[in-house]
Amino acid sequence: MPQTRLKEYQVILASASPRRQEFLREMGIDFRVHIIDIEETYPNHLEGAAISDYLAELKASGYKNKLGNKDILITSDTVVWHNNKSLAKPADEDEAFSMLKTLSNDWHKVITSVCFTTNDQQRTVNHCTLVKFGELTEEEIWYYIKNNNPFDKAGGYGIQDWIGLIGIEEIQGSYTNVVGLPTQLVYKTLMAMVG
Repeated sequence: MPQTRLKEYQVILASASPRRQEFLREMGIDFRVHIIDIEETYPNHLEGAAISDYLAELKASGYKNKLGNKDILITSDTVVWHNNKSLAKPADEDEAFSMLKTLSNDWHKVITSVCFTTNDQQRTVNHCTLVKFGELTEEEIWYYIKNNNPFDKAGGYGIQDWIGLIGIEEIQGSYTNVVGLPTQLVYKTLMAMVG
């Protein structure tokens, strides 16, 4: 198996996301989870992928001088970009409703950036997926908010959740990217780093 080349390395995932952890497990990559809390703020002039790149690299900055020689740290961030604006994790039900209402019957971008950090190098890659919601009724939006947990998800929704199953008409790009990790890009980058 190609991923046996990773055996001499310790992959560290700096993410509490169960979806990202599950993807790495399904890819056959051994890893441990270690999270250092960082305040996720970015300069106002940044747009789209520049935001997620910046935040993925910011999350890695907390590990400076804390990595072993064979450690590969993975940090990531996902941005939902719509109408020239970033839709972050909603603070409450009303904000979640407002986000989903604006995404209804329209296209948006889901951009995930992944930063790979070792003691001697850092690589940041990103992938953009276009997602199209059909028309969502207010009843459907409220049903989703009341019965799911949209507050830990950029844009206020998970494509793998009920709202994604009944509402998303089309996607262009990587599905796993919308869930939170562009797995093919992650695998390719890891293999390139270990030679």
